Amino acid sequence: MSTPKDELINLLLNNKDEFATKKAEMGDDIDLSESELSALDLSDLDLSNIDFSGAVFSESSIVGVNFSNCDLTSADFSRCKIEECDFSGCILNGTNFSYATLNFCNFNEADMAGCVLNEAELTDSDFATSENLSACRFDEGTIWPDNEKLPEDFDSTYNYDLSSLQDDEENQSENNFDY
Repeated sequence: MSTPKDELINLLLNNKDEFATKKAEMGDDIDLSESELSALDLSDLDLSNIDFSGAVFSESSIVGVNFSNCDLTSADFSRCKIEECDFSGCILNGTNFSYATLNFCNFNEADMAGCVLNEAELTDSDFATSENLSACRFDEGTIWPDNEKLPEDFDSTYNYDLSSLQDDEENQSENNFDY
């Protein structure tokens, strides 16, 4: 027997119109948390206001999808190709976009605290009014958009995290001893 969550995912993947109708009936009470949606082609969908916390989208192609105001806490978008998607107003705490390509996506007013952007390609996406971008994780391989698409106070130059700084200091002090 299938669960309502399984039925919704089946509609999402196989019948966009029926999914849209069901979504309109259910309003903002759709819980698709911890759903397995990896290695899929998702396009031209309104997935706004859905709880996708802990969902796995890894290695998917996602084009023209409206995720606005979704809870994407700890969702996995690693190695995804994402184009022209709306993440405005989303909660992206702990969301993993490592090794993903995000072209022409909107992250305005999205909460980016703890979001992982290691090796992500973000060239044409808009983060100008995103929140807590300085609290995300990224590395020297992260490719950022131009400064006008970033918050004014954000520094996109890579700084090692505190644990690696400590290791560097320890290594430096070890090298300064005369034996």
